[in-house]
Amino acid sequence: MSDTKTHAILAEGLVKRYGETTALDGVDLAVRGGTVLGLLGPNGAGKTTVVRILATLLRPDAGRATVGGYDVVRDAHEVRKQIGLTGQYASVDESLTGLENLLLIGRLLGLSRPDARSRARELLAEFRLEDAAGKAAKAYSGGMRRRLDLAASLVGRPKVLYLDEPTTGLDPRSRNEMWDIVRDLVADGVTVLLTTQYLEEADLLAEEIVVIDHGRVIATGTPDELKSRAGAQTLAVRPRHAGDQPIVESVVAQVAGRAPESHGGLVTVPVTDPAVLPAVVRRLDDAEVAIGELALRGSSLDEVFLSLTGHRAETQEEERIPA
Repeated sequence: MSDTKTHAILAEGLVKRYGETTALDGVDLAVRGGTVLGLLGPNGAGKTTVVRILATLLRPDAGRATVGGYDVVRDAHEVRKQIGLTGQYASVDESLTGLENLLLIGRLLGLSRPDARSRARELLAEFRLEDAAGKAAKAYSGGMRRRLDLAASLVGRPKVLYLDEPTTGLDPRSRNEMWDIVRDLVADGVTVLLTTQYLEEADLLAEEIVVIDHGRVIATGTPDELKSRAGAQTLAVRPRHAGDQPIVESVVAQVAGRAPESHGGLVTVPVTDPAVLPAVVRRLDDAEVAIGELALRGSSLDEVFLSLTGHRAETQEEERIPA
């Protein structure tokens, strides 16, 4: 495992069990300072368990982890000085105003009343919440609540930030706003551990990705490296007439030598030989099937996950962590 001088987060062999259920089964992580590591996996894969251990909220049953050079079990108090955490759901007090929420966090962190107010005003401006500072959080939109929640995690100026599925339930515009905020934080030197099941999110934000499934790390690399492992390219075919989809699926399977995936009428399959495309076209032409869409493109991270795990990222049951 790499040393703590170049890595803000190090984890080795993390194991966590709940009775007969193994939530983590020997997870290793190494996150370089000032970067984003995407922890990618479906609900139930173990992502939130990793975050809770790194945030000192859970003790691992085996293995060890350090954050900023401090052990998460032995030096938990020091670790908490280094980190901020934004969970899957907004954790602000809805009965308090945006300003009051941030003031409360500041005071709990030991800031003087003037310093807490100054920091709160600074964050409200940074997250474009000044106009809503005096409104109760329950009146905020979903995107505004998530921004307030993230602002709350930054009151103490953390060096390491855990974002546990921070854009869950947000509309595309709010999600893009959150992505811009994350980029700005990293530009300022903050290290981010981002858990997500949005493949696009990991692709856009993370320098490196760790894919986790059933509590185990199954792949590690840059987005481009992981895409290359799934096969150089993906063949995508959509018939002009929906009734022809079974024929397209059959032809693609025969030519590609493996069963394709079908979503929304689009039939896709990873391929390593570009000659598959003209072969499919010839066979569909012989079968008198009109093609509405045809492409040979690089694999997406969604297809990477499918090739690595045998299922898509949203197919498992939601992760449940006992209290």
